[in-house]
Amino acid sequence: MSVIQIENVRVLDPVHQRDQVTTVYIENGRLVNAASAPVSEVIDATGHWLMPTMVDLCARLREPGQQQHGTLKSEGHAARANGILHVFTPPDSKPIVQDNGALIHGLVEKAQLDGGIYLKIIGAQTQGLLGKQPANMAALKKGGCASVSNAYAPFADDDVVLRTLEYAAGLDLTVVFYAEEPEIAKDGCVHEGFTASRQGLAMIPALAETVAIAKYLLMIEATGVRAHFGLLSSGASIALIAAAKAKGLAVSCDVAMHQLHLTDTEIDGFNALAHVRPPLRAEQDKQQLRAALKAGVIDAICTHHEPLNASAKLAPFAETESGISAFDSYVALGIQLVNEGLFEPLQWVEKVTVAPARVAQIFEQWQQQAGWVLVDPKLQWRLDQDSMLSHGKNTPLLNQNLTGKVRRSFIPSL
Repeated sequence: MSVIQIENVRVLDPVHQRDQVTTVYIENGRLVNAASAPVSEVIDATGHWLMPTMVDLCARLREPGQQQHGTLKSEGHAARANGILHVFTPPDSKPIVQDNGALIHGLVEKAQLDGGIYLKIIGAQTQGLLGKQPANMAALKKGGCASVSNAYAPFADDDVVLRTLEYAAGLDLTVVFYAEEPEIAKDGCVHEGFTASRQGLAMIPALAETVAIAKYLLMIEATGVRAHFGLLSSGASIALIAAAKAKGLAVSCDVAMHQLHLTDTEIDGFNALAHVRPPLRAEQDKQQLRAALKAGVIDAICTHHEPLNASAKLAPFAETESGISAFDSYVALGIQLVNEGLFEPLQWVEKVTVAPARVAQIFEQWQQQAGWVLVDPKLQWRLDQDSMLSHGKNTPLLNQNLTGKVRRSFIPSL
């Protein structure tokens, strides 16, 4: 097997806390100490970074059931080309198949064959996500699920939540919450703030998130289940998570990259490309989320990739589908966090590789399967219809100039 020699590259290896400019050799997507076969290619990577492939804790790839927006092939290729090899997807596909352990293996295999990625399915917490009866979690675990969630589907009552948490705890499954209290968020579509008020849009206050988190934390403590809170959007949520961690609860959390950069001002003019759930919130929330991420209260960053076709964003704002296509801008926005001084490069790399792998309890598997990504942190490029690899072009960053891009991925044979 041929060997690629990469010279003058800055290696960012969070596993070994290595940040060094050196020459490396890559064979079948893995770093090797020295060339064990003839060098087939020499790359001068002066000014470039070499980092491990990333782990994404939340992305919707739209298959099965919504192939008009994206497929395992299109979104898998987009993820892989942007340096993301392990992708977790919530259980709310249409139709819902993630409550059937027998069907999950087929999706995982298809993602590997069609899209070239390792797909990780979050199983359904209740049957059909109807919130009434626990799903067959034992079968889901046998089918390969290590976590379950009810996504944004409401529960019939809190007794159902408790029973599912007890069930998950007994099977050593992680329960993933996308915290939103339905009665508070009902019919809302944007953050409760000045911009929404001026435009007359129904609002989702931050209280919808914090009330749900507070309630679920009490249940987590009572049942001893391991839990993860995905897609935090509110600064007020941070104190609740920090207190839970201080008490020793097995709790982790993540934040979507766009929540670290964008605010509710993006919806001005009824810009449906900024319609996302949970909604983009205030500048103060953004800054608090950044500080919590830096302090380690928030464990990891995810893409929250949700590709949509053009027609999904053409109705009046409240009637459009929520979602931002995020794979293509993910690395550039991460590098922006570095350029703005929030992180050193190695710290950012850790938040998108080692941290999510540990949260998802796939660290050893990720180490065995991860490849490497060559990044040009200074490359200036334009995010537009042509440069985006995802089938969905739905992003408020469309037609903006970004800095930093994956130039090449070195992936071991799947």
